[in-house]
Amino acid sequence: MSAAPWWASENAWKKIAIWVTGLSLVVLIFLTFDSMQQITAGGKRVPDYSVINQRIDYRFDDVRKYQVPVIGPEAPLFGKKVSAEEAEALVAHGKKTFQGRNCINCHTILGNGAYYAPDLTKAWLDPAWGAEAARESLMIEFLKNPDQNARTFGTGRKMAHLRVTDEEAKALVAYLKWVSSIDTNGFPYNFKTIQQGG
Repeated sequence: MSAAPWWASENAWKKIAIWVTGLSLVVLIFLTFDSMQQITAGGKRVPDYSVINQRIDYRFDDVRKYQVPVIGPEAPLFGKKVSAEEAEALVAHGKKTFQGRNCINCHTILGNGAYYAPDLTKAWLDPAWGAEAARESLMIEFLKNPDQNARTFGTGRKMAHLRVTDEEAKALVAYLKWVSSIDTNGFPYNFKTIQQGG
């Protein structure tokens, strides 16, 4: 009886499995570090938190063939420019409020969440707020009293009253403004932004 070919050897397949697993682990580690670099605030696609001090808009990119965020001139949130540290703390507070109030149970943000209520990825630029000048105050009032300020657009859906405080509402608005500055490769698609002056 002749010896089995190498490709039929159990020992050969064990060695191949070990090499493939080791190589896969190296690739996974590399991709993990690369992904963390891509999604960390302050990078090319995810601006630093201090972007809340600037105007954010979207423009169609002819090369990429979808809307991309454009960071414009100074436009401080609530009329007060904040330092990088204050911006980070405000956005972090907004994110924690968003998570603590379980907003994702009804809303989608950055592709995650539910589809009962509107996607909030670009909520800062939503034309439903009307004029740019009134946007901040309208967002605050809506977050504090959604039952009195809701526009259901014929769906009959209304946001629950979550008893959001003034500080939490401002932090949520800062968080939503920062999220709107993230380059999401055009997601959500076909989004029309609020008309901004200047």
